[in-house]
Amino acid sequence: MKVSMLRRVMDLVAPRSCCVCENRLAPEEEYVCLGCNLHLPRTGHALHPYDNDMAKAFWGRVRHIERAAALIFHHSGSEASYPIYRLKYMHRPNLGPTLGRMMAEEMGAHGFFEGIDLIVPVPLSRERQAERGYNQSELIARGMAEVTRLRVETDILFREEYRGSQTTRGRWERNANVEHAFALRNGDKIRNCHILLVDDIVTTGATLCACAQVLEQVEGVRISLASVGFVDQRR
Repeated sequence: MKVSMLRRVMDLVAPRSCCVCENRLAPEEEYVCLGCNLHLPRTGHALHPYDNDMAKAFWGRVRHIERAAALIFHHSGSEASYPIYRLKYMHRPNLGPTLGRMMAEEMGAHGFFEGIDLIVPVPLSRERQAERGYNQSELIARGMAEVTRLRVETDILFREEYRGSQTTRGRWERNANVEHAFALRNGDKIRNCHILLVDDIVTTGATLCACAQVLEQVEGVRISLASVGFVDQRR
């Protein structure tokens, strides 16, 4: 990789850090340092976007699903989980676009975004977003859009209420927690569109299923799914 003089100067003025270990990046490194990059547990989902483990988790649950992929396997407490934790709980909004660009560059190399019309991030409730200061899924989507040039729509899907975090809930509790939690507006904007629904982590898939079921009310909608992390329930 050829590094411009501007990049070298900017790295002196405002050093960039690895989104995993937070050590300073070398001028030729992008987002993740070489050491961390070698050890990220990539899923490989984008190589088989129609029948990978994540896609299969939604079969029979999302009627008009096209493809699905996560960038890495997510294991609670692992080093690879740090960027998502810092983004969600340690007020590091800059990590959202960074992770989105990583996803877009790696998944896009395998044609994952072909035929997709727009990106819809999973929404937060007004109260939750005010508390955090931002929607991490929207920031991830914005980073993806920088690379893919797809538009991001945030006025289609709304979360009507926040019933507490999904983090400590079991599978059935997660389903109940998000049932009827989302609402559709401006449905005409997505008629006959292929939508990429974006979240930060997929555990049981309850949140994405609840969102997809609302979007599927619109005529001609097809849905693909993307996330930074995927928790393989079989592990």
